[in-house]
Amino acid sequence: MSSEQKKRLLKAKVAVALQNELGRVPKEEEIEQVTLSCPRHVQSGIRTPLQTKGTEKSQATGNLLNTVMLIGYARISTHDQTLHLQQDALEKAGCEKIFTDRVSGSKAERKGLTEALSHLREGDTLVVWRLDRLGRSLRHLIDTITELHDRGVGFKSLTENIDTTTSGGKLVFHIFGALAEFEREIIKERTQAGLQSARSRGKVGGRPKALTPKEVQILRNMAADKSLAVSDICKTLGIGRTTFYRYVKAGERE
Repeated sequence: MSSEQKKRLLKAKVAVALQNELGRVPKEEEIEQVTLSCPRHVQSGIRTPLQTKGTEKSQATGNLLNTVMLIGYARISTHDQTLHLQQDALEKAGCEKIFTDRVSGSKAERKGLTEALSHLREGDTLVVWRLDRLGRSLRHLIDTITELHDRGVGFKSLTENIDTTTSGGKLVFHIFGALAEFEREIIKERTQAGLQSARSRGKVGGRPKALTPKEVQILRNMAADKSLAVSDICKTLGIGRTTFYRYVKAGERE
């Protein structure tokens, strides 16, 4: 095999390896850069650095193929607002790709966020301008950051200066998580106390009854009279057929 054929074969293998790593078709200059950076013994062996173990060989393309990326995410709530402020801050922070949404933060479905999360790889970092651009609530924010952490992805908020790839940033989110759990327990305790207080005053939760006990007895007496039509009974008592049959069946069970 001639040297020219070896070079073409090497470039083809590098192109395949780059496409697998980058998730897109690599540019010609990227293929050329990786090919030229390969050690001569790698080139002569017609092996790409990704297929070769060892410090010297892996370093040939390690910096290019395994470079971590900063992925930005920006969101505005209405079309009257502009994304420029957030995009400028994210670009200044070094984000190579920015995903955006024009939707309220309360919406569960956000196409831009979904694309950003799916684009992230292990070692990458998701960057937002401010915390409320990402999470619908504190609980949702904590869950999202936890999911990213489990995938080996970092998170950074520019305004609050939080970076989970640092020990200080991790500590902040541990505190946030504890606060979210504390808030949930407080809400649960207040709900339980409110229900207990209502029961002590004779109030029972749930939908109010359509008929009084006296009206229920009248309904059952009328239902026992086969000469009366169901529609006439419902019209007289001002109830629907569903309510009528529910009370009739309840009477049969008693």
